[in-house]
Amino acid sequence: MQTPEGSAPHLSAVYRYPVKGLTPERLESVSLAPGQTLPFDRAYAVENGPGRFDANTPRHLPKINFLMLMRDERLATLQSSFDDRTETLVIVRDGKPVVRGQLNTQLGRQLIEQFIAAYMKSELRGAPKIVHAQGHSFSDVAAKCVHIVNLASVRELARVLGRQVDPLRFRANLYLDGMAPWTEFGWLDKAIDIGPTRLQVFARTQRCEATNVDPGTGARNMAIPAELMRAWGHQDFGIYAKVTVGGVVAAGAPVVCR
Repeated sequence: MQTPEGSAPHLSAVYRYPVKGLTPERLESVSLAPGQTLPFDRAYAVENGPGRFDANTPRHLPKINFLMLMRDERLATLQSSFDDRTETLVIVRDGKPVVRGQLNTQLGRQLIEQFIAAYMKSELRGAPKIVHAQGHSFSDVAAKCVHIVNLASVRELARVLGRQVDPLRFRANLYLDGMAPWTEFGWLDKAIDIGPTRLQVFARTQRCEATNVDPGTGARNMAIPAELMRAWGHQDFGIYAKVTVGGVVAAGAPVVCR
């Protein structure tokens, strides 16, 4: 996600998270639809023991119901990939595939659940269950939206902390660059154009302890919410926005605040 100095505001990278808590996937481009998340973003989640999610009447539930990095940092030691066409998930550990399952089939889900039951045994409150409902997203917020992070703000945080900060700690969908640090906080209740799309910014992202986990190693080796509070008096990093005008965007697309 390196960007030359002096570049104009633009989209630097696009990521989605097919299974809540598992590794992100970088996309070359994405089609954004009004009122929707990225396709397959947080489309699946893993309930930690007996859960309350009902696929027939899906509703937003607190993330504590699911396996997630805030509490279950061992998830970061796994790498995953997801095939849109077949909805097949492959989990890799130490560079070797350990399980493959087609998540839209009972057998495929069971294969993944059995692996998670063994690998995450000490973190589980009961048998894990993969859950999904058509059109539902297991985001941390109830609104169907896109999560945006400014890479200049990441670099400013790293400068203040005196150490490198991996932008993937913030698990955003769209990483922007070419603007001053914290520019994004001035976009609250404003519209931004990213290429042919338009998004309405509606909230700042209050960070949790998931950002303390190194996304490459699973080590809990930073205290980002506490450092944000110490340096800036809040725990916010990134913004949420709803798509109002759809279209296809890719890295390099210009970003304009309206």
